[in-house]
Amino acid sequence: MLVIAGWGIVIMSVLGGYLGEGGHLAALIQPFELLIIGGSAIGTFVVANNMHIIKATIGGITGALKGGKYKKEDYIELLSLMYAIFKLAKTKGMLAIESHVERPEESSLFQQFPNFAAQHHAVEFLCDYLRMMTLGTDNPNEMETLIDAELEAHHADAILPSSALQTVADAAPALGIVAAVMGVVITMGSITEPPEVLGHLIGSALVGTFLGVLISYGFLGPLSGAMKNVTESDARYFHCMKAGLIAHMQGYAPAVSVEFARKVLSEVVRPTFYEVEEAVAALPPV
Repeated sequence: MLVIAGWGIVIMSVLGGYLGEGGHLAALIQPFELLIIGGSAIGTFVVANNMHIIKATIGGITGALKGGKYKKEDYIELLSLMYAIFKLAKTKGMLAIESHVERPEESSLFQQFPNFAAQHHAVEFLCDYLRMMTLGTDNPNEMETLIDAELEAHHADAILPSSALQTVADAAPALGIVAAVMGVVITMGSITEPPEVLGHLIGSALVGTFLGVLISYGFLGPLSGAMKNVTESDARYFHCMKAGLIAHMQGYAPAVSVEFARKVLSEVVRPTFYEVEEAVAALPPV
């Protein structure tokens, strides 16, 4: 919603200043200039990206409008889940979690945490590394290197939509110039017309440059930045799991492993030590 509010401020500031200086709103209504810029921008976006990135960009725009996917409550649930898993592994051995890891959709343990269980990628990520532990992987340094490689690959894919949108934002001013030049061509073809007609044609042409710059720096560029920020924020969810897994492999108690995981979170979503302690205390016995 902040994105929409920001766009509202941009529109009110630009139009308010324009009208305040005596401008006429009707002069800015140039649908064919907008068709040239908007249509060309969409065309360049389609040319530059495959269908997967196009769909991901649409989803990324929706995510940017809503804000980050994970809130403090989601992290409390995640930390509670990791605590339950680590406690079960510590008290009954790693093989005790094997059935939960192999079939998380049927696991009574995962069903206690419905928000996490509903996220396919997060469940797959956690279960893959827990499965490796049940199979005998016990070197935390090697595990950390592997997790970092996966997170890096995932981040590279996740950042593609915002990069694709930024490319369109960078092109928008030039497309505005294209629209303006085409308007000048039309004006030159009407050079014998009276000044009031020429003035209207020149104004229409200049609106193309105006729209291209405004769309780029007032709308698409900031939206791309918002998408990137959401991607970076949501990545913390997986870094949180990584920190907890590595701490568990290093032999720490469940409460300490969860504290390692809590510490990697940003202050905006990080629950306090006592909030986590209260949440895990309310968990049913393993």
